[in-house]
Amino acid sequence: MDRIIIEDLEVRYQVGVPDEERENSQRLLITVAMEHDFTLPAKTDDLSATIDYYAVTQQLLSFGDDRSWKLIEKLAVEIAEMILKDYGARSAEVTIKKFIIKEARHVAVQVKRTR
Repeated sequence: MDRIIIEDLEVRYQVGVPDEERENSQRLLITVAMEHDFTLPAKTDDLSATIDYYAVTQQLLSFGDDRSWKLIEKLAVEIAEMILKDYGARSAEVTIKKFIIKEARHVAVQVKRTR
């Protein structure tokens, strides 16, 4: 299947289990892989026949506005469901990297949802 990938989009969301961790936004990197059949857009060269990755990016940049999550697992599922619903992807795979443990490069979760 054909895929559109947005890799390591930097966002600032309020996430974390302790209340004090959610008081300020944290840097996260989000990677999204969206499956979509490119047959029609390849023939027509028409943006409306595919997933507008710019629109997805803009929605992700504002997705955390006035919201918070305790678990990045929940956040990842919500993003995957939004992509399926709003952009018609056949599947959405979401990876979120969080930089909370100083001894580790990052902690990450990955989910995949399919229509």
